[in-house]
Amino acid sequence: MAKAKSAFVCTECGAEYRKWQGQCSSCQEWNTLSEVRLSAARPGAATGASATARGGYAGGLSRELVDLASVDLSEVPRLSSTFAEFDRVLGGGLVPGSAVLLGGHPGAGKSTLLLQTACKLAQSRQVVYVTGEESLSQVAMRAHRLQLPVQGLKMLAETSIETILAVAERERPEILIIDSIQTMHLEDIASAPGGVAQVRESAAALTRFAKQSNTVLMLVGHVTKDGSLAGPKVLEHMIDASLLLEGGADSRFRTLRGQKNRFGAVNELGVFAMLEHGLKEVKNPSAIFLSRNEEQSAGSLVMVVWEGTRPILVEVQALLDESALGNPRRVAVGLDQNRLAMLLAVLHRHGGLFTGDQDVFLNVVGGVKVLETSADLAVLLAAVSSLQNRPLPRELVVFGEVGLSGEIRPVPSGQERIVEAAKHGFKRAIVPRGNAPKRSPEGMEVVAVDKLAEALDAL
Repeated sequence: MAKAKSAFVCTECGAEYRKWQGQCSSCQEWNTLSEVRLSAARPGAATGASATARGGYAGGLSRELVDLASVDLSEVPRLSSTFAEFDRVLGGGLVPGSAVLLGGHPGAGKSTLLLQTACKLAQSRQVVYVTGEESLSQVAMRAHRLQLPVQGLKMLAETSIETILAVAERERPEILIIDSIQTMHLEDIASAPGGVAQVRESAAALTRFAKQSNTVLMLVGHVTKDGSLAGPKVLEHMIDASLLLEGGADSRFRTLRGQKNRFGAVNELGVFAMLEHGLKEVKNPSAIFLSRNEEQSAGSLVMVVWEGTRPILVEVQALLDESALGNPRRVAVGLDQNRLAMLLAVLHRHGGLFTGDQDVFLNVVGGVKVLETSADLAVLLAAVSSLQNRPLPRELVVFGEVGLSGEIRPVPSGQERIVEAAKHGFKRAIVPRGNAPKRSPEGMEVVAVDKLAEALDAL
């Protein structure tokens, strides 16, 4: 009997080592190496772990050099997922031969979104849904509860990659959904399902099949406590698109954000609402994020952020309170906490307002995570409003990046942001001078500023 071999694999970057060591030499992370036991490959075996099966991983096996100018540039046809918001994040729809990884916390709605998509697509296309976590009766009960059309959708309750690939070779589906990749396993790998080797080799075998058969592969992935996708980092390099479905249990809204996409923009955002009959796409996200109280309160301000190819209006709230601690707290929900500390220092140096004795709490309403710097000016003005206990006008909208010297820098797509604010009834905007339009929208006053002091005077 062949002797079982073992290797040590880094869970962060996927690098392999013959023996254990405290630090990974590739990514410099500590205590990330885990032992993986591999059985010896059988002669002639063609499994996901064998060397012979790795040929032609990205599609057909070609041994001839091809001139780049001769490559066909015809548009790759896309398949609509039946959700406009889902298609937006994907870059226009599903691409045949692509592998899409959908991650999210338990209860976020990953299986619900894919089941709704699969049932609708199955009415006109060949779809195979493989479930490794739930039984067929559980999936059928969910589909019945969501009142989905179940005719035509082919189901398979299986965790063996060899069996799944054999069924896929026979059925030749256009869309193959795996729920989830952490439950799948290859027979020739001795480690348990969910381990580094199993996740990596299972994903490699499925992706190889998708490339060679021109099948759309959709994988469900679990996330760790810090919100990153579980499993080795090499898994994210194998697939073409990595999407993350976010949303807390206390909110009925879910946001779908692209983290990697070879066929579209990586910063697109899709918004869904979890209702009684499943996820429903939100056509106008600004409307739900602007559900404000009739009575205006201090520290509340609306800003315009840019997500992918569209502007979204969201409300930011700030609360400053005298601190009883020697080291006042800085808490930011939906924004970078380190950037908040930097902005408060700019406010003190160039705005003349001291917040060193104040606890500062910041929150972006609706659970939105703002990743761009256009929120800087709105954050500071909301903080000033709370510090002085002076409510700001409801029809005011603000955006702009704040530099360390107190200058207000322009942001991309400034004209489109102003137009979007005008559509929602805002009458006044404080923007960087570089984003000021030559002609303001009808009914809106645009105040262009160069310095933080000018923005504070404009209040």
